[in-house]
Amino acid sequence: MNDTFDGTTSSNFIRAIIDADLESAKHTQVITRFPPEPNGHLHIGHAKSICLNFGIAQDYVNATCHLRFDDTNPGKEKSEYINAIKEDIRWLGFEWGDNLHHTSDYFDQLYAYAIQLIKKGKAYVDSLSADDIRLYRGNLTEPGKNSPFRGRSVEENLELLDKMKSGEFAEGEHLLRAKIDMAAANINLRDPAIYRIKHISHPMTGDKWHIYPMYDFAHCVSDAIEGITHSLCTLEFENHRPLYDWFLNELKTSAHPQQIEFSRLNLDYTVMSKRKLHELVEGGYVSGWDDPRLPTLSGMRRRGYTANAIRDFCSRIGVTKKENMIEMSVLENSLREDLDANAPRALAVLDPIKLLITNYPEDKEEILQGVNHPKKPEAATRDIPFSKELYIERSDYMDDAPKKFFRLTVGREVRLRFAYYVTCTHVVKNDTGDVIEVHCSYDPETRGGKSEDGRKVKGTIHWVSAKHAVSAQIRQYDRLFSVPVPAAEKAKDYKDLINKDSLQVLENCQLESSLLDANTSAYQFERQGYFCQDSVDSTQDALVFNRIVTLRDSWAKKSK
Repeated sequence: MNDTFDGTTSSNFIRAIIDADLESAKHTQVITRFPPEPNGHLHIGHAKSICLNFGIAQDYVNATCHLRFDDTNPGKEKSEYINAIKEDIRWLGFEWGDNLHHTSDYFDQLYAYAIQLIKKGKAYVDSLSADDIRLYRGNLTEPGKNSPFRGRSVEENLELLDKMKSGEFAEGEHLLRAKIDMAAANINLRDPAIYRIKHISHPMTGDKWHIYPMYDFAHCVSDAIEGITHSLCTLEFENHRPLYDWFLNELKTSAHPQQIEFSRLNLDYTVMSKRKLHELVEGGYVSGWDDPRLPTLSGMRRRGYTANAIRDFCSRIGVTKKENMIEMSVLENSLREDLDANAPRALAVLDPIKLLITNYPEDKEEILQGVNHPKKPEAATRDIPFSKELYIERSDYMDDAPKKFFRLTVGREVRLRFAYYVTCTHVVKNDTGDVIEVHCSYDPETRGGKSEDGRKVKGTIHWVSAKHAVSAQIRQYDRLFSVPVPAAEKAKDYKDLINKDSLQVLENCQLESSLLDANTSAYQFERQGYFCQDSVDSTQDALVFNRIVTLRDSWAKKSK
């Protein structure tokens, strides 16, 4: 792996705040946290937060980053997601050590804090219906109005909350709310919910609870319990910060973490709403959470993205407060740079046509030397078998080729990569006029692709020996959507904007024999792009390779 970039050390306004806090002795230790909800797989947007929070823990002395699963909604949470999240974080190169937590670890403390708010007259049990709560809440231009149940006594509220906890009421029958200000300009302060009734067994706490805390309450109190110093979140939570502070001030917690917001990662030609990702997976629009077209980390890993490229990308885009849309090409450029520096080379023919060397001995075979990596002399060479019959790309031959077509046409000489000079003598066509075989003669004095008489050819094409080639399926992946911001196309369902060419499957592709033993690491198929063996579907008897990314940004050319 190329360790040039680690995605963590870029200077930004958050690190400036932390530096100032340490210099002023406001804090002597930095503690951050990454608090995912285990209700889906992580995506590239989460990678930015992971690199930020865990990166700070790596770079500061005596700093730590907690991994805390926000498991307050058991109806949507699965152990599958917990395991996938852990795998993704480790794949990116980060560890949490002993700092693994769950919000459910603090359910007893959170409940005790709720009772404390009731006793202070700062919380009450509301019995309005969900529709009435929305009506009473008001809107951005009109203040809300108090619930008729807002004046319940402390004793009645405590009794109702205890019955809610014991499961004596139906879901939606009651709600515990904070008592703040129904006329507040910030709607988040208009008596927000603290606990709701849910008769669902929890994977960590079983059937102990029939009420579960709301995110805004559980989030900030859990941060305080863990002694988090800097609670880093995306900009959509900026208007929630006054509520975060209100809870901590009213509860007088021993720690009061500082919430700091930064812009979320928006990437074009995809969607990163967890709701939309669920719809794509559950609706069968993609093959699963690890579909290589998705922006999920499991999908990107399966496609062949490297952790180093993602960390580099996160470093390059930086951490700011300005919302913007990042072009997919920025991510792909980080990927290409990493793969170009590290991926070994191989020969592969994706649309094969037979090439017959007419003057090559029938029973002769030889081993040629292919360069494993042009930028890594220590990578040495690999053996490539050569014989009379080869496969070349169908596009490397053309009838009546123009002058600047430097590949094969009748009468033209080209270099076979690592092999010999060959000259096309004639072709064989079928009844419909399609070329089915290209015939060439070779110059035996040009072994290794060099001419002793000094003559030069402008064209070099790749090939594989037909006798030794390995057959494989190639999956060519592209942008998932056909427009840059599918969610912004209000007139259409975003699912109708899926790029019909986002997956093209090529059968009977011919690869050099060394790829039979390939692992899931990336390879550059020369002149084709970067590919890796599919980690799910590929077997020794049925090889499947995924295209990770093209050699160049073809979308930039299309957009022009």
